[in-house]
Amino acid sequence: MDKGIAISVKNVSKTFRIPHEKVSSVRGAFVGALSSFHLPFSRGGRGGVSYEEFKALDDVSFEVKKGEFFGIIGRNGSGKSTLLKVLAGIYEADKGKVKVDGMISPFLELGIGFNPELSGRDNVYLNATVLGMTQKQIDEKFDAIVAFSELERFIDQKLKNYSSGMQVRLAFSVSIHANRDILLMDEVLAVGDSNFQAKCLDEFNQYKKEGKTIILVSHDLDNIEEYCDRVLLLQSGKIIIAGDTKQVIFEYKRQGREEEKAAIRNVNKENESRLERWGTGEVRILKVSTVNIDDKESVAFTRGSAIRVRIDFETIRLAVKPNFGVAIFRKDNDAYCYDINTSLDDIVLDDLVPGRSGSISITFNDVNLIRGTYYVKVGIFGNFTDFTYDFINNGPEFQIYSHDRDYGIVYLKHDWDLSRVQL
Repeated sequence: MDKGIAISVKNVSKTFRIPHEKVSSVRGAFVGALSSFHLPFSRGGRGGVSYEEFKALDDVSFEVKKGEFFGIIGRNGSGKSTLLKVLAGIYEADKGKVKVDGMISPFLELGIGFNPELSGRDNVYLNATVLGMTQKQIDEKFDAIVAFSELERFIDQKLKNYSSGMQVRLAFSVSIHANRDILLMDEVLAVGDSNFQAKCLDEFNQYKKEGKTIILVSHDLDNIEEYCDRVLLLQSGKIIIAGDTKQVIFEYKRQGREEEKAAIRNVNKENESRLERWGTGEVRILKVSTVNIDDKESVAFTRGSAIRVRIDFETIRLAVKPNFGVAIFRKDNDAYCYDINTSLDDIVLDDLVPGRSGSISITFNDVNLIRGTYYVKVGIFGNFTDFTYDFINNGPEFQIYSHDRDYGIVYLKHDWDLSRVQL
């Protein structure tokens, strides 16, 4: 292996067999447990056991350079954690080769080897020994480990009296002081409170300056973008793209948007088959669509762009003084965002004659709703709102995308004045 390469992964695959067994009695559970030690490699199994194969990694190849901060991203179930466990030697690959030049500290299962009946002090020695540290090394680093965990007051209490957060902090502190060449980290930036996380990030910055090799798995794209030199994107066990951090993150977000669009289209299709509607029926709404500025149906829009809602309808009986209305609601909390109708805008429409069809649309320009999922309610009324000819309560959904981290409903342009922070 090239001297500048810390980790080399060549054509690695890993498949798990997931057993399926219907157990109807205690005896059946006992027999099934015994037979599970002899599962054959076919889909049929002894004792009524069957299973499906799940390919967690599929022909994965990449290299990590020494001193590189390397990110791995992907949806849940994409194979990220499995890949780290293969690199750490916890799992053995079914095929392919993994070569590692250096000692690894895996931040995967924090707290492995902890004993709740022992004190925090004893568990530091126990966990550090599991990670390969000698007695002398633990003695030399013990005070630093405890100080980093911020658990000095509790170090001689039994671990079973620690909160889960305290246990994770202690385990993380032990792991981070193992002083290995290569660090494998699976969502470890989520441990502790914000102050402890900031301390962890400072430590990673120091590791980066020291030229240690770090592989980080995280759903926090901000941290991935800030720290990683290169990134790998996994999907269903396969590498989709690897390379420039910004480019890979862009592809990850693009995939996410496509999945969200598909999900919204499925919801809209289901809603079309079971519309919540009411009215006297003089006019019937045939279809409601959300349309982009190019007049193409769409379910995804960028904050600040235009959104057009189109209503196709047919007239069954004479409808006098028709009034078309559209309201926008936020899906997660049914927040009432905006409501308008033709009468409120002083638009006077002719009576609708039976046997005819038509369409009407409204364009909302520069829509500054914050990111999230929204839906429309659409109605056709008579004599302002004295009559309801037809009303659809669960119209199509659409998504608003933006880079904002705002809360609420609408984005308000703003500026901060920091000139008088220090007087």
